Amino acid sequence: MATANLDTRFFGHPRGLATLFFTEMWERFSYYGMRALLLLYMISPTGLQFDKGKGAAVYGMVVSLVYLMSIPGGWLADRFLGQRKAVLYGGAGIAIGNFCLAAPSVEMFYLGLTLVSLGTGLLKPNVSTLVGSLYEPGDNRRDAGFSIYYMGINIGAFFAPLVCGYVGQMIEWRLAFLVVGAGMTLGLIQFLLGSKHLGQAGLHAAPFSSPAEAATQKRYLWVGLAVLLGVPLLIGSGVIAATVTQLADALGVLLMAVIGVVFAGVYFGPWTPAERRRILVIFVLFLVAAIFWSSFEQAGSTLNLFADEKTDNQLLGLPFPSTWFQALNSIFLIALAPLFGWLWIKLGPKEPSVPAKFVLGLVFGGAGFVALMPAAALAASGAKVSPLWLTGTYLLHTIGELCLSPVGLSAMTKLAPAKVVGVIMGVWFLATSVGNYIGGRLAGFYESMPLDTLFGYVGAFAIAAGLLLALFIKPLRTMMGGIK
Repeated sequence: MATANLDTRFFGHPRGLATLFFTEMWERFSYYGMRALLLLYMISPTGLQFDKGKGAAVYGMVVSLVYLMSIPGGWLADRFLGQRKAVLYGGAGIAIGNFCLAAPSVEMFYLGLTLVSLGTGLLKPNVSTLVGSLYEPGDNRRDAGFSIYYMGINIGAFFAPLVCGYVGQMIEWRLAFLVVGAGMTLGLIQFLLGSKHLGQAGLHAAPFSSPAEAATQKRYLWVGLAVLLGVPLLIGSGVIAATVTQLADALGVLLMAVIGVVFAGVYFGPWTPAERRRILVIFVLFLVAAIFWSSFEQAGSTLNLFADEKTDNQLLGLPFPSTWFQALNSIFLIALAPLFGWLWIKLGPKEPSVPAKFVLGLVFGGAGFVALMPAAALAASGAKVSPLWLTGTYLLHTIGELCLSPVGLSAMTKLAPAKVVGVIMGVWFLATSVGNYIGGRLAGFYESMPLDTLFGYVGAFAIAAGLLLALFIKPLRTMMGGIK
């Protein structure tokens, strides 16, 4: 429940919003700081010295699991921990995990990645839930509160590659992971100090409806813990013999299985025909979002490698770390988000529908890679290309993100039947997980395929998917039943 309906101590919003703003800011600082460094550290001669294929497999697993774990993380908070403890335990896992990454040991490196994945899965969905809990039903400040909260995300994402990338590439890799862990630790400290401003929000899990339900949920909990903790231990001890690539392939199979189970479970619920049609629309939008994120999230994989190896990283004659390119998305988001918000309102009845905006998202996402093809061909001759090429790609990708990401988030809440809104929000994270997995694995083709060809395939696939979706805009709008 809300702490106080008239609390206006943080820019007209509840004071607890400041606590959650900085918690998420530091969490995103830690995530994007780690993401900027991860693949480069793994393949560096002064890092872990992995080959690019192995590094891409590990990277793809980590950035996928970070979002996949949001589904059990949300369930664990709802049924057992409450959102407050979930955020605290998740943040601790992220901080400890990054400190493990700084240790000079491959075993500690893998332990650190596991803790970061589990910790992010606990923290990320539940801190967002806490934001909503600060407002009473009908409080018209809610949407504006989330806008302020999302600004915290972008601030953290902006500074992360600038600070952590500089420390990692210019000073020492492991020191950068200590900086990442320290950032999350600061976020935890201010969360603990500021929790008094959250009132009763997220203190307790939802009560079980009966002893039988409690027993069933506890069985699920023990099985889940056995899998989450047992499988990494068995792999680490050598009981399960598997290469990194085999594990990455297994994760791909798991993702497909999760998608099938989740959508089958939702679709065959006790819905009206109109609700079932909307669930089909959600599935289509899910597939489109996964394709978009598979290109967009190559910022930390193929585009990161291109920035590091093929780009002349100088500004006014002064060198800068290649990881700094990953701050461009946040810069463009902060600059363009108000413009897009104004544009949709200005268009009024001519505003594109949700499917049409998804088409635009795919086309701009694909165009970012197509625009980079000439630079990739030029780099194949050994030349270092201008940083303006990647800048243009990130601009196009950000435009695509603004057409798809906030629109999709809103559409999920509108299209989902009331009883499964939380599950459908987990589905939205699942699309990001799938996209991250594919985007990471594509980096494995970085050396085995000409770069202009690789970028061309990625761009053409996204654009083709967008054009195919365009053919179904009208049927999808009909299936949405008047929801815009």
